Amino acid sequence: MTLKNAKRIYFTLAAAITVSGFLTVCTLGQAARRRKVETRLAAAAAKHEESPLFVVRESGGRAAVFRSGEDEPYLFIDIDTALLSDYDRAQLADGLYFATESGLRQFIEDISS
Repeated sequence: MTLKNAKRIYFTLAAAITVSGFLTVCTLGQAARRRKVETRLAAAAAKHEESPLFVVRESGGRAAVFRSGEDEPYLFIDIDTALLSDYDRAQLADGLYFATESGLRQFIEDISS
């Protein structure tokens, strides 16, 4: 093997190792970046996911509005639950959750009419 061939082999191997290292670093960088973006998106989704402010459920044979985390009714809805359909009574038994007061008002209007 001549010196010229040895240099050619050496530089070819050095170039291959450099390219391989570059590709590895780029791949790891993209994976880390993707993970960082996914974490930010998950945090943003959790932040925007609103917890319910109001719960509507049956209390004493009437539909009542409870504020989140409270055991005493905040407001009673003027409707007898015995007049509701089985489906509506089942929903009240499970509790209906509202994140906004406007959503709660719309529900009260719908159920009262």
